[in-house]
Amino acid sequence: MAPVFGTRLRTSGFTSGFTRGSNGSTKGRLGTAAVTLTTCALLTAVLPATPAAAADPVPRIDLKVLVVDDGGNSVAAVTSELRSTGVPYSVVDLGDPSRPTINAAFLSDTVSGRPRAKYQGVVLPNEAPFGTDSAGAAEQAALVAYEKTFGVRQVDAYTWAHPGVGLDYTSEGGWAGTLDGAAATVTAAGRTGPFGYLDGPLTFEDNAPDIGESYGYLARPREGFTSYVDAPVPGGEGRASLLGEYAHDGRRELVVTFAYNQHQRQFRLMARGIVEWLTQGVHLGQSRNYFAVHVDDVFAPDARWDKDRNCTPGDIDCGGGAEDTTPDIRMTAADAQYAAQWQQSSGFTLDMVYNAGAGEEWKAEHGGTDALAARLVADRAKYRWINHTYTHPFLGCVQNVSVVPWQCAKNANGTTQYMSRAEIAAQIRDNHNWAVNKGISVDRTELVTGEHSGLKTLPQQPVDNPNLAPALADNGVKWIAGDNSREPQQRPVGGALTVPRHPMNVYYNTGTAAEMADEYNWIYTSRADGGSGICESNPASTCLDEPLDEQTGYAQYIVPQEARIALGHVVANDPRPHYVHQSNLAEDRILYPVLDRILADYRSLFADSAPLVNQSQRDTGTELSRRAAWQKALDTGKVTAYRIGTTVTVQAPNGVVVPVTAPEGTRKQLLLGTSLFGSPYAGRRSAWTGPDLLQSAVTLRLPAV
Repeated sequence: MAPVFGTRLRTSGFTSGFTRGSNGSTKGRLGTAAVTLTTCALLTAVLPATPAAAADPVPRIDLKVLVVDDGGNSVAAVTSELRSTGVPYSVVDLGDPSRPTINAAFLSDTVSGRPRAKYQGVVLPNEAPFGTDSAGAAEQAALVAYEKTFGVRQVDAYTWAHPGVGLDYTSEGGWAGTLDGAAATVTAAGRTGPFGYLDGPLTFEDNAPDIGESYGYLARPREGFTSYVDAPVPGGEGRASLLGEYAHDGRRELVVTFAYNQHQRQFRLMARGIVEWLTQGVHLGQSRNYFAVHVDDVFAPDARWDKDRNCTPGDIDCGGGAEDTTPDIRMTAADAQYAAQWQQSSGFTLDMVYNAGAGEEWKAEHGGTDALAARLVADRAKYRWINHTYTHPFLGCVQNVSVVPWQCAKNANGTTQYMSRAEIAAQIRDNHNWAVNKGISVDRTELVTGEHSGLKTLPQQPVDNPNLAPALADNGVKWIAGDNSREPQQRPVGGALTVPRHPMNVYYNTGTAAEMADEYNWIYTSRADGGSGICESNPASTCLDEPLDEQTGYAQYIVPQEARIALGHVVANDPRPHYVHQSNLAEDRILYPVLDRILADYRSLFADSAPLVNQSQRDTGTELSRRAAWQKALDTGKVTAYRIGTTVTVQAPNGVVVPVTAPEGTRKQLLLGTSLFGSPYAGRRSAWTGPDLLQSAVTLRLPAV
């Protein structure tokens, strides 16, 4: 359970003539309203008492969400959105016999004479989840009274269509059934309301035609109900609601009448709007749609998949004598020219993750010229560049490749042999210096090691190379790439932090669509169908029903699947970059169909107010680091945040920057005056922020409604 807000903090700042309230704000002797802490020189007069002081004070609304959990997928999905965004919440588990009773004392109290709502929004499994006995009725009544008193909104995570939620029964012109492939649409009210960041159709997923993936109710609104998302009624007339707002009895409910889980695209697209509606556009946390693509091994050749032996020559487990006859894959100058043109036409920047020494070796073996390098260097300003070490060696333990799988070589005393600090440092330094000498702008704090080596590699190398962290420090490296499929969480490596990257299923050892389909078949078909059977023995994998056609399988099956997976990361507020290899920009240029599909699908779904955020490795590392510090502050109860009227106040531990989302027109209180807060995204303004000079808290001024 997430901790409840209201933890009192010791704060420093000017308090002359004022006393510290129990909520952490500074208050005047004659009033209880929170006062922006600036400097005593600005407050030289004592305000006289007025008749207004006797009026009921504006309530304080804590910026936290109450989640009532029944263990279902829908509540879990909304909760996952709150957590990934950074919105604080507390969970009441309905299945826990020792759970707190939801009553007036649980929901609200008084702080320094001011009424306090402990939650700014409520997420319920459905409109009435507490049961029909007297105890359940009392909890329901307490929640209703609370929402009326403080204007707090409620999300009904999944319910059926009936008049109790402002909808006709499905028998009255509606419909109930499987929604796979349904062409839902954001209504005009949704576009001008919480879902204005969406632009296109919200087609429900239909990934397995023989399996029902979504179920729901389409129903016609009654008085007080405003539909935000609707769909055509199958076999009927017109459209009916799947999600909308029911205003009644002085309360507002967001009613969702389709089932979902946190990974389904239809939920992921609507999740932002659900949170914005619930919090009335003012909440802690922020969300963006991120997409960056690292192209590894630039300047180096990549080994090619051998379709006859079903392995890659040069790999430890690919024996035989074909290594000299299977040509490597390497971009040409024409491929580099195409990459630059594609970037310009698509409006998307690639990260070139380069191995200069490997390119120099290739040049020496091919007559001393390299048209690819010349083209890329000439176009250097068109890309972002990341150090990938000079010659791409394995930076971990010394590999004993005389056995399969390989093992770490041992010293005479039985300890593991590792690549030395000096060798690792030289690989980083020489590659960086090459780029600088070529006029390439490269951030020395960023690094991608070959195969993410140097970091622990299970099962052979269960710990980092102890020489890696000192070598990173020698070169000023602060952000080292990791493999998200192995280590999805950011962690320290000495003074550096990892930046996990998503591997894309566009294989490094394939330059053509036919090679890609052939290797995919080997991995994802059963032994009976001529495959490796890996998909049968790996519980995390599934086998293809039948092998892909080598000529059409890549375009028809792999491209849409990989685009769907990557877009799922994009719309989940996941800043981790994706990575591929230079071989995928060569020959058939098989990466581009995947990227084109991702970009086209994204731009058809989202309005211009929610552009893709294509950021650097350092910016991604910073984002992940801030999120971890923020979540730790929340989990340990060291954040206090509340809204009083049009003033928002947030206190967090020293050094922890705060993510806040607020409406357009919000201003941040400075030492002298105010400034426009944050940057615009998806119809709101948001930012990581901290207190201004001589302030102990972040104070925002919301626009008057």
